[in-house]
Amino acid sequence: MLRSLIWYADVIINFRPVAFMTSHVNAQSSTNPKRLNLATILILMIPPLMWAGNFVVGRAVRNDLPPMALSFGRWVIALLCILPFAWKPMKRDMSWYLANYKRVIAISLVGVAAFNSLVYSGLHYTAATNGILLNSTIPILIVLLGSVFYAQTLTRFQALGLVLSFCGVFTIILRGEISNLLSLTFSKGDLIVFSAMICWAFYTLWLRSIPREIDRTGFMGVQIIVGLISLFPFFVWEMSTTGSLHWNQNAILALGYVGIFPSVIAYLLYNIGVARVGAVRAGLSIHMLPVFGTVLSILFLHESLHLYHLMGALAIFAGILFANRT
Repeated sequence: MLRSLIWYADVIINFRPVAFMTSHVNAQSSTNPKRLNLATILILMIPPLMWAGNFVVGRAVRNDLPPMALSFGRWVIALLCILPFAWKPMKRDMSWYLANYKRVIAISLVGVAAFNSLVYSGLHYTAATNGILLNSTIPILIVLLGSVFYAQTLTRFQALGLVLSFCGVFTIILRGEISNLLSLTFSKGDLIVFSAMICWAFYTLWLRSIPREIDRTGFMGVQIIVGLISLFPFFVWEMSTTGSLHWNQNAILALGYVGIFPSVIAYLLYNIGVARVGAVRAGLSIHMLPVFGTVLSILFLHESLHLYHLMGALAIFAGILFANRT
């Protein structure tokens, strides 16, 4: 069933990239372009919906599962789910993994180990709504980091988009109070979550360099294994220092959800999306995450929506619209 889902997504996620992408990304992602149809839209909605649930669950069980335990347990479950499908392609592509081990390790560290651990750590100190809205900066961060480190052309509209989006970020981080900037009283949780967004932007950009002939299921299995190896010392340290792991129904259900849906299904679809349409175009699908996440946070966590949330989100989305101008 999982194999069929991956194949189906790989077939239908194939449409023309936006005009502001660089020639390198265009060349990579414009093969056999199709019109944006209903099936494509539905597939692109799956990862942000599942990742929005990941933020809500991470916040909900913060007192039962410490961040490293949640992250480590998540990827153990994900590995058990994906390994039967990933084993053969992993063996087939092993020579490429070994020849490019530095690239494989770097992608695994930022995308599997660092991103989720930082998100879960930050959610101990900030609301899920804040984390979800900060997640909206990823498409802009992809453009910014691609321009700074990979010589992608930055247009004046993209530059304006960057300014607007970061104004939105700081509005959320400062909670709408300029006095927090003057007194340098930032929210620790928001800053930790924002650092996770930087990791994901690099993850998306680095995925571009993975050849299309490398099986995405096998590559996801390798990423999880590398991520688990790197997370294990932190998990052991956390258990030895805090010991705040509480096994109850909420903890078990949370691990089951984050281990299967946002870890396996959403990651595979996102990997396939980057391979088919490029880093920037795939990153744009994340725009729906704050919509899903805010609704879920209000429904299940009873969080409040403040004016600074709306102002920050408006600035972020305005920046994204400007960045998409040709």
